[in-house]
Formats: sequence, C-alpha cells, structure tokens
Amino acid sequence: MRRPLALVLSTLTLSACANADASPEAGRADAAPQMVVATATPVSAASPQELPTILVYKTSTCLCCQGWVEHLRAEGFAVDARDVSPQDLMRVKMDGGIPGPMSSCHSAIVDGYMVEGHVPADQIRQLLAERPEIAGIGVPGMPVGSPGMEGPNAQPYQVLSFTHGGQTAIFADVDPR
Repeated sequence: MRRPLALVLSTLTLSACANADASPEAGRADAAPQMVVATATPVSAASPQELPTILVYKTSTCLCCQGWVEHLRAEGFAVDARDVSPQDLMRVKMDGGIPGPMSSCHSAIVDGYMVEGHVPADQIRQLLAERPEIAGIGVPGMPVGSPGMEGPNAQPYQVLSFTHGGQTAIFADVDPR
C-alpha cells in the first residue's frame, strides 16, 4: 500500500509544478534516466572547484526546478540538468529510495547521495563534508522561501535526511526570512 501512496504524492507534486501552457511534447526524454552514482573523493565544504557535479532530473515545464538549478550554479556547483518525463522522474525517485512523503518536483544525485526537492546548496555542502551513513536529504513539498521557490511570506522549513530503509530525521532547520 505504501508505494501507491508515494506514486500519488509524487504525481500530484509533479502536476502542481507543470506549466499549463506546455505542449504535449513537453517533459519527454529521448532516453530513460539511468541511476548514476558518482564515486568522487569526499569534498571539503570550502572550495567550489572541488564540488562534484549534481545530476538533476526534472520535467521541462517546471519553472521552480529551473530556479533550483540556477541556485546551485550560482553557489558554485556544476549541474547536469536532464529533462525527463513524469514517469521517468518517478522511476528515479523509486530507484533512489526516496520516501513518498519526501517527494518533490525534482530529484538529484550527487556523489552517491540522493537530493530531493528544494534543498539549499549549503546543506548539500554539509552533506558532502560530513558524509553521513544515509541515502540522502530532501525538502518535502515546495516551501515558499526555499531555493527556486522564493517569494513573499517565506516560512521556516526543514531539510530531512532519509535512509535506504525509509527512516527520516531532521538534517537542518532553515529560516529564509
């Protein structure tokens, strides 16, 4: 029962993020996404040139996903952004072990970790510097004030960690105000 709920949550998130003016061809990919696990050496949080490339899977119609990609680039990360179909994005989430309630509009892989949703670059740097025994980190939903979701009335939110078994914990509290 849990997986269908994850599919429903992710599908709702994806459709909420889509541009209504998109053509029927939008979001299609030439090839299905493949899980890529980088094996770079651990990085220090200080030096941008040592940061590994972040592989981002998103739909072509999602403007907030593009905003998050731009945030990462502005923070010194190299980004390989790939537009995929909603179905292929769901496959990335499922293959990456992202818990259903953690689902957001895009998924990323960096140095062997999954990053789900609008996670700030400084939290990704912390993840890479500390190298905890987790599957990844994420920001559930699309909170106003998170990177790519800037706007009035920003509210505090949490970055959560998750394990391969689906357990979650608070990784960081973020207050964008």
